[in-house]
Amino acid sequence: MPLLSKMASKFTTLDVMPTLTLLYKSKKLDPATSPIKNATSTHNDTVSLYRGDITKLQIDSIVNAANNSLLGGGGVDGAIHGAAGPGLLKECRTLNGCDTGDAKITDAYKLPCKKVIHTVGPVYSNSNEKDPETLLRSCYRRCLDLAKDNGCRSIAFNCISTGVYRYPNDEAAETAVDEVKMWLDNNQGIMERVIFCVFLEKDEKAYQKLLPKYFVPADGAKTDKGETTKTSEVVDIPAKKLYQTGLTLTKRKRFDDHDDERKNPAEKTNAEDSRPKKSIKR
Repeated sequence: MPLLSKMASKFTTLDVMPTLTLLYKSKKLDPATSPIKNATSTHNDTVSLYRGDITKLQIDSIVNAANNSLLGGGGVDGAIHGAAGPGLLKECRTLNGCDTGDAKITDAYKLPCKKVIHTVGPVYSNSNEKDPETLLRSCYRRCLDLAKDNGCRSIAFNCISTGVYRYPNDEAAETAVDEVKMWLDNNQGIMERVIFCVFLEKDEKAYQKLLPKYFVPADGAKTDKGETTKTSEVVDIPAKKLYQTGLTLTKRKRFDDHDDERKNPAEKTNAEDSRPKKSIKR
């Protein structure tokens, strides 16, 4: 096998990171019993939940949960710097750090992604940070804005602030999902994919619980008022094809009707002839 093929096989591309559409279809994500009032299925082909190594993602941009110095640290920060090589640290030295809640972008160097977006999340127990939720929301919003401004059509977030910064995992996940949804609502068609990339099982479970509250399945779901949303039917498509196309086809009945017509056109004609004729009043 050529060296380039061996290297590519080590990386994770978009086609193997399941969208919410596919997770619902494969029953790996259950609809929420009480979605939020403005829950939507509009972004189900844009949002992914993936458990794995963020440094292996071959996409446009990944997010680094950095510290204020941007000069590397432990956890995900250390892993990203280690995989990128010394070039990343050299560029980060020119950025003069980063404020909490803000973000800065660099090249990716030896990483398979194109760009690294460094953001500094709040320390949850820090008395100087009076409103950690506002700061955490700002991290997600600023990263998405930077991705958009730099032509990045895909972005992967790790769990910002949930490590040594001690932000509660469930609270951090809900803030992240809510802020990403609001950004996508206001920037329709900008991002091809937004990935919540988790490493720990507890974070995966948190997102599995929270994502359906904000992104309902396309075949309809109950709202918090008990009403049922009216959305299109999803056609049965093999999982592999859904990965490849990322498309959701609608109106299965149309295709079934055409199939019946091709199989036995005479039967369809006879059925139509047997229907009672309606008189037309003039």
